[in-house]
Amino acid sequence: MSELVQFETLILELLLVVSIVAIIVRRFRIPYTVALVLAGLALSFRVGIQIELTSELILALLLPPLVFEAAFHLDLDHLKRSIVVIATLAIPGVVLNMLIVGGILSLGPGVPLSIALVFGALIAATDPVSVVAIFRRLGAPKQLEVLLEGESLFNDGTAIVIFGLALEIVGTGDLDLMVSIGDFIRVAAGGLLIGATLGWLFSLLASRVDDYLIEITLTTVLAFGAYILAEQFHLSGVLAVVAAGLVSGNLGEREMSPTTRIVLVNFWEYLAFLANSAVFLLIGVDIEIGSMLSNWTLILWAIGAVLVSRAITIYSLTQIDRTIPNRWRHVLFWGGLRGAIALALALSIPNDFGPERRTLIEMTYGVVLFSLVVQGMSMNTLLKRLKITIKTEDEIEYERRNARAMAARAGLHHLQGLSQDGLISAHTWHKIEPMLEQRMDALVGSVQEVIRGSPELEAEEIENVRREMLRAQRSMLGSMRASGSISQETFEELVAEIDQVLTSDRQAWGQYVLRSTEYEEDDICQLLLAVVQSRDLESASNALAIRGIRVTRIQSRGGFLRKRNHVLLMGIAEGRLEDALETFERVCQERVEYISPLDLGGEQDDAVPVQLKGAVAFVFDVEQCEVLT
Repeated sequence: MSELVQFETLILELLLVVSIVAIIVRRFRIPYTVALVLAGLALSFRVGIQIELTSELILALLLPPLVFEAAFHLDLDHLKRSIVVIATLAIPGVVLNMLIVGGILSLGPGVPLSIALVFGALIAATDPVSVVAIFRRLGAPKQLEVLLEGESLFNDGTAIVIFGLALEIVGTGDLDLMVSIGDFIRVAAGGLLIGATLGWLFSLLASRVDDYLIEITLTTVLAFGAYILAEQFHLSGVLAVVAAGLVSGNLGEREMSPTTRIVLVNFWEYLAFLANSAVFLLIGVDIEIGSMLSNWTLILWAIGAVLVSRAITIYSLTQIDRTIPNRWRHVLFWGGLRGAIALALALSIPNDFGPERRTLIEMTYGVVLFSLVVQGMSMNTLLKRLKITIKTEDEIEYERRNARAMAARAGLHHLQGLSQDGLISAHTWHKIEPMLEQRMDALVGSVQEVIRGSPELEAEEIENVRREMLRAQRSMLGSMRASGSISQETFEELVAEIDQVLTSDRQAWGQYVLRSTEYEEDDICQLLLAVVQSRDLESASNALAIRGIRVTRIQSRGGFLRKRNHVLLMGIAEGRLEDALETFERVCQERVEYISPLDLGGEQDDAVPVQLKGAVAFVFDVEQCEVLT
């Protein structure tokens, strides 16, 4: 049998294994990457397979589809809300991870520091594919998903750049810190610039073409071409692919027809599926299980070092954003899985690296095996214990019925348009219209049936209505700014208010609306009176409403301040006082007011400036609360 036929046979066998794994995943509902890593481990027992895994094969062929597919689907609006945290984790976080892992392995089992730092760099690349799949299935908060995905996407690029620098240092034995920092900035920034430029050019082409075959071809050229072009200039090919995917996915996709968008999404999901599968299965072919077992203590050290570095990185660096709940930090720590990118980097280590190459591959595989099997399989339980929002059976049923009704409505509107254009005869339309309307009414009724039986779903629908309203308001502000009706300063202030509302806690406003008609007096244990100035009234009222805190306004005029202000009366449920006070601290502006000398009992020349922050608040305990209407 010729080498070509042998290679084709191997590819077919691996594709068959991938298909079987996918079937098993569907049957037993386990994360796909977990099943893949176990299948790769099983393949390591097979003998007689020889594949030379070069760095070019791994980096140039398998990485671009993985990175481009993730970047293409990431929403820039969501990304921008957490960009500071993501950038902190993706750049200083990767460096910190490399130093901590390298230090632990060097001081512990005695791995040479240069080799330990190479491992620390390659293992810094996270791969939350299985975690994100669980998030989407259970309905975890979208912004938490974006944090994990965004960090993974950008730390892939920075980890690869630092990994390359670490390999170069090992090869030359020369370390110049300032030169290394300069090289990192040049390589990373240059890659992002090339990728963004190519992504923008693709968007221009996509706006003039409506043929899914051409657009699939263009995105393929974009993904692999961005990598190759950047590497030709000795820049970061992976960061070029990240930038190209983000720009083309958020600009070019807007101009695509629904058919093109669906086909394009399916195509890149398939390519990423193949690349992900190939990395896990090829390393299964390449691994030597006996050697791996003989290095079990070193692998345990590696696992411990990775967990320690992840904990230090997450719990320290995410403090830059105080709005991130601690429960989310626990998820970010445990959800920092290692997967295809780390394996690909380990496999890309040149063969002339020495015997340490095999050791690094085995350590990487051990960490990936632990993270996907132990961390990945326990993520569902962790989300439930932390009480992170997950989908109930009612929510899943509502989603299914609502999607069916919306699809039917779209079909009905399409046929109505064809009828109005004369493309469907009046005779035929009069026959089928009553049937379609009846079917539509039945579907809408089934959706309402689910909502009536679940107050949580009703609150969620109200929240969705509110979000659509806010998005429309944001769009109108953009139009007003473009036409010159409002200034840039006013535009930014009002948009910031809307963005704050859009990123508020899920369902809080919906629960507030529901309680407006049936107020829960029994929950009220405190009465909060807050005096705010007129300029802060709307901001404070809106922010409190978002938190589900009912507000009654009373206009007043401040005593010694001599200015019009407002008293807000709020019934506070147990455990909600800190929410209300934090809201005032966040939305009320700093200002300087002058106290009247008469009120202070001083001389006329003794006017004293007093700086106030937030609102003047008074709290009273309440034994019983009754709402009179």
